[in-house]
Amino acid sequence: MASTADFRTGFTFEMDGNVWSIIDFQHVKMARGGAIYRTKIKNIKTGRVQEKTFRSGEKVQDVMVMRHKMQYLYRADENFVFMDNQSYEQIEVSANLVGDAEKYIKEGDVVDILQVHSDPVSIELPPSVELTITETDPGLKGDTASGGGKPATLETGAVVTVPLFISEGEMIRVDTRTGAYIERVKL
Repeated sequence: MASTADFRTGFTFEMDGNVWSIIDFQHVKMARGGAIYRTKIKNIKTGRVQEKTFRSGEKVQDVMVMRHKMQYLYRADENFVFMDNQSYEQIEVSANLVGDAEKYIKEGDVVDILQVHSDPVSIELPPSVELTITETDPGLKGDTASGGGKPATLETGAVVTVPLFISEGEMIRVDTRTGAYIERVKL
Protein backbone atom coordinates (compact mmCIF):
# COMPACT_ATOMS: atom_id res chain seq x y z
CA MET A 1 0.00 0.00 0.00
CA ALA A 2 1.12 3.52 -0.75
CA SER A 3 -0.31 6.90 0.19
CA THR A 4 -0.72 10.16 -1.66
CA ALA A 5 2.65 11.25 -0.21
CA ASP A 6 4.25 8.79 -2.67
CA PHE A 7 2.64 10.44 -5.72
CA ARG A 8 5.01 11.50 -8.47
CA THR A 9 4.86 11.59 -12.26
CA GLY A 10 4.92 8.02 -13.58
CA PHE A 11 3.70 6.46 -10.29
CA THR A 12 1.45 3.47 -11.06
CA PHE A 13 -1.36 2.15 -8.90
CA GLU A 14 -4.45 -0.02 -9.04
CA MET A 15 -7.92 1.48 -8.67
CA ASP A 16 -11.32 0.03 -9.60
CA GLY A 17 -9.67 -3.06 -11.11
CA ASN A 18 -7.56 -1.01 -13.55
CA VAL A 19 -3.91 0.04 -13.53
CA TRP A 20 -3.37 3.81 -13.68
CA SER A 21 -0.29 5.97 -14.16
CA ILE A 22 0.03 9.56 -12.93
CA ILE A 23 0.70 11.97 -15.78
CA ASP A 24 0.53 15.16 -13.72
CA PHE A 25 -0.36 16.05 -10.14
CA GLN A 26 -0.72 19.13 -7.98
CA HIS A 27 -0.69 19.34 -4.19
CA VAL A 28 -3.26 21.93 -3.05
CA LYS A 29 -3.61 23.15 0.54
CA MET A 30 -7.13 24.16 1.48
CA ALA A 31 -7.75 27.06 3.90
CA ARG A 32 -9.67 25.19 6.60
CA GLY A 33 -9.78 21.65 5.27
CA GLY A 34 -6.96 19.21 4.66
CA ALA A 35 -4.73 19.19 1.63
CA ILE A 36 -5.78 17.47 -1.62
CA TYR A 37 -3.98 16.08 -4.64
CA ARG A 38 -5.42 16.97 -8.05
CA THR A 39 -4.15 14.42 -10.52
CA LYS A 40 -4.34 13.64 -14.19
CA ILE A 41 -4.17 9.86 -14.53
CA LYS A 42 -3.95 7.55 -17.54
CA ASN A 43 -5.41 4.06 -17.78
CA ILE A 44 -2.45 1.94 -18.90
CA LYS A 45 -4.60 -0.56 -20.84
CA THR A 46 -6.97 1.79 -22.66
CA GLY A 47 -4.89 4.99 -22.73
CA ARG A 48 -7.91 6.96 -21.45
CA VAL A 49 -6.93 10.06 -19.43
CA GLN A 50 -9.07 11.44 -16.63
CA GLU A 51 -8.78 13.84 -13.72
CA LYS A 52 -9.17 12.57 -10.15
CA THR A 53 -8.86 14.29 -6.78
CA PHE A 54 -7.43 12.44 -3.76
CA ARG A 55 -7.50 13.55 -0.12
CA SER A 56 -4.10 13.89 1.53
CA GLY A 57 -3.11 10.61 3.18
CA GLU A 58 -5.51 8.52 1.08
CA LYS A 59 -4.21 4.99 0.44
CA VAL A 60 -3.83 3.39 -2.99
CA GLN A 61 -2.52 -0.02 -4.04
CA ASP A 62 0.79 0.58 -5.81
CA VAL A 63 1.68 -1.68 -8.74
CA MET A 64 5.08 -2.57 -10.14
CA VAL A 65 5.06 -2.15 -13.92
CA MET A 66 7.92 -3.88 -15.72
CA ARG A 67 9.12 -2.47 -19.05
CA HIS A 68 10.63 -4.95 -21.53
CA LYS A 69 12.15 -4.12 -24.90
CA MET A 70 10.76 -6.70 -27.31
CA GLN A 71 10.98 -7.28 -31.04
CA TYR A 72 7.82 -7.71 -33.09
CA LEU A 73 8.05 -11.00 -35.01
CA TYR A 74 4.74 -11.71 -36.75
CA ARG A 75 0.95 -11.74 -36.45
CA ALA A 76 -0.76 -15.04 -35.60
CA ASP A 77 -4.55 -14.78 -36.11
CA GLU A 78 -5.81 -12.31 -33.47
CA ASN A 79 -2.46 -12.08 -31.65
CA PHE A 80 0.87 -10.39 -32.21
CA VAL A 81 4.03 -12.35 -31.34
CA PHE A 82 6.91 -10.48 -29.66
CA MET A 83 10.34 -11.78 -28.59
CA ASP A 84 12.59 -10.65 -25.74
CA ASN A 85 16.02 -10.14 -27.34
CA GLN A 86 17.81 -11.07 -24.10
CA SER A 87 16.09 -14.35 -23.18
CA TYR A 88 14.57 -15.16 -26.62
CA GLU A 89 11.27 -15.78 -24.81
CA GLN A 90 8.24 -15.21 -27.04
CA ILE A 91 4.90 -13.85 -25.87
CA GLU A 92 1.59 -13.35 -27.64
CA VAL A 93 -0.23 -10.04 -27.22
CA SER A 94 -3.88 -9.70 -28.24
CA ALA A 95 -4.80 -7.37 -31.11
CA ASN A 96 -7.08 -5.44 -28.73
CA LEU A 97 -4.08 -4.56 -26.56
CA VAL A 98 -1.93 -3.57 -29.54
CA GLY A 99 -4.71 -1.28 -30.82
CA ASP A 100 -3.59 1.64 -32.99
CA ALA A 101 0.09 0.71 -32.53
CA GLU A 102 -0.52 -1.84 -35.30
CA LYS A 103 -0.43 1.03 -37.82
CA TYR A 104 3.17 1.90 -36.94
CA ILE A 105 4.99 -1.39 -36.32
CA LYS A 106 6.44 -3.79 -38.84
CA GLU A 107 8.26 -7.08 -38.44
CA GLY A 108 11.62 -6.60 -36.73
CA ASP A 109 10.72 -3.35 -34.92
CA VAL A 110 11.57 -3.06 -31.22
CA VAL A 111 8.90 -1.69 -28.85
CA ASP A 112 8.43 -1.45 -25.08
CA ILE A 113 5.94 -3.94 -23.62
CA LEU A 114 4.62 -2.91 -20.20
CA GLN A 115 3.77 -5.85 -17.94
CA VAL A 116 1.96 -6.10 -14.60
CA HIS A 117 2.32 -9.46 -12.82
CA SER A 118 4.00 -10.77 -16.03
CA ASP A 119 0.83 -10.01 -18.05
CA PRO A 120 1.24 -7.53 -20.92
CA VAL A 121 -0.93 -4.45 -20.31
CA SER A 122 0.33 -1.92 -22.85
CA ILE A 123 2.67 -1.27 -25.76
CA GLU A 124 4.77 1.88 -26.02
CA LEU A 125 6.10 2.85 -29.42
CA PRO A 126 9.10 5.08 -30.04
CA PRO A 127 8.06 8.73 -30.60
CA SER A 128 8.58 8.36 -34.36
CA VAL A 129 9.03 5.57 -36.90
CA GLU A 130 10.38 5.41 -40.44
CA LEU A 131 8.04 3.79 -42.98
CA THR A 132 7.95 3.47 -46.77
CA ILE A 133 5.09 4.87 -48.84
CA THR A 134 3.45 2.12 -50.91
CA GLU A 135 0.73 4.17 -52.59
CA THR A 136 0.12 7.87 -53.26
CA ASP A 137 -0.51 10.24 -56.15
CA PRO A 138 2.59 11.23 -58.14
CA GLY A 139 4.77 13.92 -56.58
CA LEU A 140 4.74 17.42 -58.01
CA LYS A 141 8.25 18.69 -58.54
CA GLY A 142 8.93 22.16 -57.22
CA ASP A 143 5.82 22.16 -55.02
CA THR A 144 7.43 22.65 -51.62
CA ALA A 145 4.79 24.94 -50.18
CA SER A 146 3.49 23.62 -46.89
CA GLY A 147 -0.08 24.54 -47.76
CA GLY A 148 -1.24 21.39 -49.53
CA GLY A 149 -1.26 17.73 -48.71
CA LYS A 150 -2.36 14.39 -50.09
CA PRO A 151 -3.10 10.97 -48.56
CA ALA A 152 -0.37 8.33 -48.66
CA THR A 153 -0.63 4.65 -47.71
CA LEU A 154 2.34 3.28 -45.77
CA GLU A 155 3.79 -0.24 -45.79
CA THR A 156 1.89 -1.04 -42.58
CA GLY A 157 -1.45 0.02 -44.09
CA ALA A 158 -1.68 3.32 -42.21
CA VAL A 159 -2.79 6.38 -44.18
CA VAL A 160 -1.15 9.74 -43.43
CA THR A 161 -1.31 13.14 -45.07
CA VAL A 162 1.98 14.09 -46.74
CA PRO A 163 3.15 17.17 -48.68
CA LEU A 164 2.47 17.20 -52.42
CA PHE A 165 6.15 16.69 -53.39
CA ILE A 166 6.40 13.26 -51.69
CA SER A 167 6.37 10.27 -54.10
CA GLU A 168 5.60 6.58 -53.91
CA GLY A 169 8.53 4.46 -52.66
CA GLU A 170 10.01 7.20 -50.48
CA MET A 171 10.66 6.67 -46.79
CA ILE A 172 9.15 9.15 -44.33
CA ARG A 173 9.24 9.69 -40.57
CA VAL A 174 5.83 9.56 -38.84
CA ASP A 175 4.92 10.73 -35.31
CA THR A 176 3.41 7.67 -33.56
CA ARG A 177 1.47 9.78 -31.03
CA THR A 178 -0.43 11.87 -33.59
CA GLY A 179 -0.01 9.91 -36.83
CA ALA A 180 1.33 13.02 -38.54
CA TYR A 181 4.03 13.26 -41.21
CA ILE A 182 7.28 14.69 -39.77
CA GLU A 183 9.84 14.62 -42.60
CA ARG A 184 11.25 12.76 -45.55
CA VAL A 185 14.08 10.38 -44.62
CA LYS A 186 17.28 10.87 -46.57
CA LEU A 187 18.87 7.55 -47.51
